[in-house]
Amino acid sequence: MRCPFCSSEDTQVKDSRQAEDGTAVRRRRLCNSCAGRFTTFERVQLRELSVVKKTGRRVEFDRAKLARSINIALQKRPVDPERVEQMISGIVRQLESSGNSDITSDRIGELVMEGLAALDKVAYVRYASVYRDFRATEDFENFIEEEKLVEKGEEE
Repeated sequence: MRCPFCSSEDTQVKDSRQAEDGTAVRRRRLCNSCAGRFTTFERVQLRELSVVKKTGRRVEFDRAKLARSINIALQKRPVDPERVEQMISGIVRQLESSGNSDITSDRIGELVMEGLAALDKVAYVRYASVYRDFRATEDFENFIEEEKLVEKGEEE
């Protein structure tokens, strides 16, 4: 593993433990060249995923980008980080086990919306406002009204 501080490849693992509900290994590392300490995470990857954008362009799937977008929606919300990590891992598992290497950005957006709806309603609306490109307050009102009707239908 290359040191992020000095780029030396002479690093040692000092400590390993399970992370993210057993779906990853957290490793504390020490650089033998500069004595810098850093942490890495090791995860199982079932297949290489590509995201097909609305323009048709393909980009490599980036778990960190998915996590950033979810965390932006969850800013200042009282949600346990462990639950967020479980949601992210669940989305990645669904994508990897779908049988397709090419995943549409719409599919990822829908999975995030489902996860946030179950996790935190405010974050769900925040994410929807960007994902569905709300332009006016009426867009928020219409979205919330639609959600109320869906919830009402589920209760009956």
